[in-house]
Amino acid sequence: MSEDEPRVRRLAALVPVVAAAAVYGSAQWCYTGASAPSGTVALVGGAVLVVGAPVVYFACVSGSGSVFGALFLALGLLLTATATDQAAARGEVAPCVVRDVETRVQSPAGEGAPGPKTAYRHLLDCPGGYPDELRGDRRIADKGAEIRVAYDARHRVSPAVEGENSPWPAGSCAVALLALSTLLAAAGRGPDT
Repeated sequence: MSEDEPRVRRLAALVPVVAAAAVYGSAQWCYTGASAPSGTVALVGGAVLVVGAPVVYFACVSGSGSVFGALFLALGLLLTATATDQAAARGEVAPCVVRDVETRVQSPAGEGAPGPKTAYRHLLDCPGGYPDELRGDRRIADKGAEIRVAYDARHRVSPAVEGENSPWPAGSCAVALLALSTLLAAAGRGPDT
């Protein structure tokens, strides 16, 4: 064991914590900041964090723990961004009428792939004209039904049916994956010399 190995392991164990805090902070800035960055800056910055952190992690940890830890880290960071989006304030609520429901069946991509998936697009008539649609993987309501839609007046986050947007599932999975990544780094070996 070289004398630098414990230092490298500590660095690797810190990568998930620091990266998750950076992803959370940048997502908060995008969704709720007074002057949010442009879409390009947000996308590039997020991509650099989600790709760069696992690369640093992979460089600091060797063995099979590096592969799995980097994968857990990348997935945990994506789930952190998802949880931040779902927790973002959708302070306005509008009673909307479902004008139409469009369905699209997506075919599987080859043998062994999951079966066909149905995507739903609910076209809405809301006071003021926004939101004008909801998209998802389930039917929310039938044509002519009235639903209450929560939305952000600044249009930074996607609208959602009132009361159905919870950050807990994505946040819980993110914490579990980031903790696994941290544990693998702490238990793993440093780079082979």
